[in-house]
Amino acid sequence: MNIYPGHMAKAKRVLKKNLKNVDLVIEVLDARIPYSSHNKQLKEIIENKEKIIVLNKKDLAEQKYTDEWQSVINKTINCVKVNAVKKSGIKNLINLMEEKQEEINKKRVQKGIKRRPVRAIIIGMPNVGKSALINAIGGKSSAKTGNTPGVTRGKQWIRVTDNIELLDMPGILFPKAEDEDIAYKLVLTNAIDLKKVDTEMAAYRLLKYLNQLDRLDVVENNYGIEIFQGEHPYDILPKIGKVRGCLMSGGKIDRNRAAKLLVNDYQNGKLGRVSLEKPGSDHFEF
Repeated sequence: MNIYPGHMAKAKRVLKKNLKNVDLVIEVLDARIPYSSHNKQLKEIIENKEKIIVLNKKDLAEQKYTDEWQSVINKTINCVKVNAVKKSGIKNLINLMEEKQEEINKKRVQKGIKRRPVRAIIIGMPNVGKSALINAIGGKSSAKTGNTPGVTRGKQWIRVTDNIELLDMPGILFPKAEDEDIAYKLVLTNAIDLKKVDTEMAAYRLLKYLNQLDRLDVVENNYGIEIFQGEHPYDILPKIGKVRGCLMSGGKIDRNRAAKLLVNDYQNGKLGRVSLEKPGSDHFEF
């Protein structure tokens, strides 16, 4: 599923150009879907640059799973969990960036190159919170934030501390979601626009993922409905539509409207802190 034809190649070129001036890459993942929001081509793009993983939107993800993901990722690469909007966890990230600066400068000195602040770039898929993280680290509204990928004009460096400079331009990694599960998880977390897929299918997938993680209780509690053991998502959606008044003429349930309501409620955090992935048998290099 190539959602962004033409965009990916351009974004990759821009990113590679900016990487020439960068020492440290900070990849932002959505804490609800760390596996699916990671770009599998990134290692090839950044080559041997130092890297930090940030699990953002931790306030929307289930804490036990976020902690597990952090523990798994930390085995091979430094990982920090944050809420960029509320600036929670930002101090830990800046401290880690300064540690990386020391490591990078040791290598520079060994090569006979003088010390300098570490230069970092924040990258990730659309709507994982890159601009919000730039703002949180920079301590000012230095980049646009919002739910749709925007363009930051011009290029400048933000001096974060004496040891850190941050590029005031998020690097966008567009997803090439060849796996359907990954594609729908990106839709459900708003990295891919809901309009790009069948809305009902997105809602069914959400119910499927919640069932796999034994979290259908959040749907029961939010809508005041009862879900029976083994009940098919196709039969759950009308219950949501009925209690929320998603009706067509003649009293028939408007499934599409109910589906959109469910997906939007998940995206906006109305179902509470709910992850869609937990660490499992999928092992890959971050």
